[in-house]
Amino acid sequence: MALTINGETIPPEILHEEFQSIKAHYERMARVSCCERDPEFRQYARDNITARVLLNQEAERRFPEIAEEEILEGVERLVAEHGGREMFFANTGLTPETEHLVKEDVRAGLRVDRLMREAWGEETDAPSEEQQQWYEEHLAEFMTAEEIRASHLFKHVEKSEDRERLYEFLRGIRARVRAGEDFEALALEHTDKEDKLVDLGWFKRGDYMEEFDLIVFSLTEGEVSPVFASHWGFHLAKITGHRVPRPRPFAEVQAEVVERMRHEQRQQATRGLVERLKAVARIESGDD
Repeated sequence: MALTINGETIPPEILHEEFQSIKAHYERMARVSCCERDPEFRQYARDNITARVLLNQEAERRFPEIAEEEILEGVERLVAEHGGREMFFANTGLTPETEHLVKEDVRAGLRVDRLMREAWGEETDAPSEEQQQWYEEHLAEFMTAEEIRASHLFKHVEKSEDRERLYEFLRGIRARVRAGEDFEALALEHTDKEDKLVDLGWFKRGDYMEEFDLIVFSLTEGEVSPVFASHWGFHLAKITGHRVPRPRPFAEVQAEVVERMRHEQRQQATRGLVERLKAVARIESGDD
């Protein structure tokens, strides 16, 4: 799909790169498979590119001149963020001969920064009661992580021929625990962990390997897991505690609430500016 905005033609590869980035994001979030939402993602890509081009065009119109010292300072910040000039050119794929392109990108960025500051206007924090209300409306976003406590028995598998024997051994341990024997005592006696760390304490998802999380977070307090495998061997776990997510106190997250409200206001102001620019822009699209 070709795209021209106020006479500026957008190369197809730019649209394709944006589309691929959006699609990859949704695939990572496990919210899409293969090509079922490609038309939707292509529209997202066109919308994103259109917004960026319109903002760049408006910024250039309003702020055609940017002081050279500001541009040089911006370049030096970029270089410092990459750990020096050598690393900067290595990471970006540029060369000293193309440094003028970096300066042009910095110039464009400084123009858009000025445009955004103008669009956002003077920012003031909302009154405390509005912050409290916003927090309560978004309470699900300020919950503690679910946590569990577990005891763990691990048997290392060194040879493939040992797998069946160790699997059956742990099945036997599980049966004994379910019959009333003490899991932690049996785990201490039979674990292959050198540190004999049987009580894992409290932990949340992501603290251990994914295959471990998938099993233990599907169990209830007091429940013994089935025998399950990982790359390192076999595992058996018993859940000894469970903490459900709970709201973090407003006083603890107030600074985050203020920043989130400010970010939301900026987004609304930016969307409003883009819509006003789109209303008077010449935007042409058509099949390649």
